[in-house]
Amino acid sequence: MSKRDFYEILGVNRDASEDEIKKAYRKMAMKYHPDRNPDNPGAEEKFKEAKEAYEILSDGQKRAAYDQYGHAGIDQQAGMGGGGGGFADAFGGIFDEIFGGRAGGGGRSNIYRGADLRYNLEITLEQAAHGTETKIRIPTMEVCEPCHGSGAKAGTQPKTCPTCGGSGQVRLQQGFFSIQQTCHKCHGTGRFIADPCKTCDGAGRIKQHKTLAVKIPAGVDEGDRIRLSGEGEHGVNGGPPGDLYVQIHLKQHPVFTRDHNDLHCEMPISFTAAALGGEIEIPTLDGAAAIKIPPETQSGRVFRLRGKGIKGVRSHTHGDLMCHVVVETPVNLTDRQKELLRELEESSRDNNGKHNPRSKSWMDKVKDFFAE
Repeated sequence: MSKRDFYEILGVNRDASEDEIKKAYRKMAMKYHPDRNPDNPGAEEKFKEAKEAYEILSDGQKRAAYDQYGHAGIDQQAGMGGGGGGFADAFGGIFDEIFGGRAGGGGRSNIYRGADLRYNLEITLEQAAHGTETKIRIPTMEVCEPCHGSGAKAGTQPKTCPTCGGSGQVRLQQGFFSIQQTCHKCHGTGRFIADPCKTCDGAGRIKQHKTLAVKIPAGVDEGDRIRLSGEGEHGVNGGPPGDLYVQIHLKQHPVFTRDHNDLHCEMPISFTAAALGGEIEIPTLDGAAAIKIPPETQSGRVFRLRGKGIKGVRSHTHGDLMCHVVVETPVNLTDRQKELLRELEESSRDNNGKHNPRSKSWMDKVKDFFAE
């Protein structure tokens, strides 16, 4: 069966540049790699076809011979035998995605940024509203002083890893091509410690604690995070450290509950104050405030105090304080008090609709329901 045109296989024009050919091949390799297509038996053939096309077209001399004479102008055995360094050069950036390793770059390719860490910080509602500054103590991995971070016993030095020769990578054969992976003996560092430091057991770092100052801005809410740059886990092989995220949690408040920038509270009032009205004093986060209770106030009514809530981190104005009235039923009554309440009940019974309109309305609805 005749071979397909190499340019057609990669989907490029005959005047395509080296970068265009390389880009097209990388796309084909990612799409048809056998490890990504275990249920597609035809993927491997397409992958081999794309590989052969790239190895010819990425080589200047072979491409010129192919352009002039076609398939007859190239040595098929040489074409399938490796094509110099072109294949590894084009395919190197894909190994991370397929195998989780790296194709080349030596030991320095295993430099990694440290992991981000999280610290849960519990603060009061008042601290969240007004802002505060606090200190936290966190565990950390610091450079071991006896070995100065080398991991080797004092007076000795790490040696070049005998397995990878100091590159941090070993070459493995995967079917018809080879790949490079992190050396299992030195874990990509390229170094081997024959006599490890007793203080850190060869790790080069020891666990300690450090104290950090954290500035809490006014208006933070439950779940907000404050980033401390560079205070996370140390990087690997000289990589940069991660960040520390301080996550805010609010302690339960005895009076207020928070809803974004608004505050809510229950305001118990006596039976008499609800019936006759009056003025009561309630607390706010900025001191006391007075509320006038109109006569005949019912339980559940809400009084809004504008601007007595919290000014959020990303807000320009304060929220409100919502006071929910709860009419309290009197308890532990004396005989005289009970007698007075019975007299009140008797005096209002003849005109119940006037004195207890909600009760009468509800009873009328009940009567209508049972009358149906």
